[in-house]
Amino acid sequence: MNVHKRKIFNPASGAIVMALGVFLQGAMNHFLNQTAGRWFVFAYLLLSIAIYSKLFRQVFQKGFLTSLLKNPVNSFVLGSWIAGFSVLSIVLERYLPLLHFMVAALAVVNSLLWVMFLYICFMNFKQLWARPAFHATHGVVLLSAVATQSVVILWNELFPSLPDIFSLSAFALGGLFYIGGLILIFKRYLETDWSLTEDWTNTNCIIHGGLSITGLAIVSTKMFQGEILLYYWMLVLIIFCLVEGLEVVRAIKRIRQKGWRKGVFSYNVSQWSRNFTFGMFYAFTMVMHENASYKKHLYDFHEHFLSVWAWVVLIALVIEIVLWGGEKVLKRNAKVKQGIY
Repeated sequence: MNVHKRKIFNPASGAIVMALGVFLQGAMNHFLNQTAGRWFVFAYLLLSIAIYSKLFRQVFQKGFLTSLLKNPVNSFVLGSWIAGFSVLSIVLERYLPLLHFMVAALAVVNSLLWVMFLYICFMNFKQLWARPAFHATHGVVLLSAVATQSVVILWNELFPSLPDIFSLSAFALGGLFYIGGLILIFKRYLETDWSLTEDWTNTNCIIHGGLSITGLAIVSTKMFQGEILLYYWMLVLIIFCLVEGLEVVRAIKRIRQKGWRKGVFSYNVSQWSRNFTFGMFYAFTMVMHENASYKKHLYDFHEHFLSVWAWVVLIALVIEIVLWGGEKVLKRNAKVKQGIY
């Protein structure tokens, strides 16, 4: 019975809050107006409270945080908690403005958590650089950049009067985290033997997701204008196609080896990272499209792209929710058979 009570709630579950929030922040605008969207935001808020209450309750369980922090790769999942809080705050601010003071307080708490997370990032990067080929580094390390850029966007959304030095410094730090993490990922795959079907992880989609959220941070801080950002968007699109093209090859290989069910339609919490990155690319493109400074560049193309990509984001999200629900049903049925319920 004690084992059942102390079961581990996956610390990467912050990615669920990230993915759903980015959809509500971006692609949902293609399907629903703000009034209708509030009902989904209420459901999202309740789900987020449930997820974070389990995550933070687990932090105080003896040995949990210590064992997580001992792993210099997996401990980066804490970045999904920071990014999840940032996205949640932005969604609540836009859809439920009456909660402004509560959201502002949440943003302050999240900023303090981010400062503590920075210490973890520095320690982790130090370990990974010391022995780059020893650890199976993958895209989760890029959550250091995602979390940092999410805080930059959060500050510009809720605290626009904050001195620019804070946002610019955090933005630069996020860029360094991305470059450092990407180099470590490349070193892992270039210097060790690996299999595309088994060793290429779902979290590697953050390679392009990290670029998308950085682009969103660029627009929110008004750091670059016009053609520079256009070229950056095209770079993100190219990287997106390369990474997801590799994912298609991986999926085909897994289907041939394991069949459809085990190959591509088995649930894993890391899959939410793909929903987040797809949604973030939409959000980045949408904000560019709506900004007057960029309307003379590819305006018509972005108009059509967003109308198509919104459906891609929605379908991917529905598939993931179905897989998630199916996994819950399977686990519950297994417990019923064991007499736990």
